[in-house]
Amino acid sequence: MSVSLLVLVGVLFAAGTYLLMERSLTRIALGVGVLGNGVNVLIVAVGSRPGRAPIIGEEGGFADPLPQALVLTAIVIGFALLAFLLALAWRNWTITDNDEVEDDVEDRMIKWRTERDSKVTARPHVEDVTP
Repeated sequence: MSVSLLVLVGVLFAAGTYLLMERSLTRIALGVGVLGNGVNVLIVAVGSRPGRAPIIGEEGGFADPLPQALVLTAIVIGFALLAFLLALAWRNWTITDNDEVEDDVEDRMIKWRTERDSKVTARPHVEDVTP
């Protein structure tokens, strides 16, 4: 496996992870696409050694077609997921005029309750109390 492919996979993983951490649905969709391409390059790079196409009647070292078939399937599934995420971003844009992912009110309430309960239940131990 070449070092340039490893660097490419690392850059694609880093860029995809960075984009996934954004609050914009468009950037999240692009992050999923970039991360999926990084996984596809990784599968092709480590999946098999270079070789010729496995055609009946030919001699020599053939390439393994399984990683290529898996990547082809992953490309189709990734494209469908990307289309769904972009449609979701478009719908959110047309309804609210932005594609930002907002904080959920219930999540904030659960966090507040957890912090409140942890302060209430924090009692001193018997050893810490001096008579």
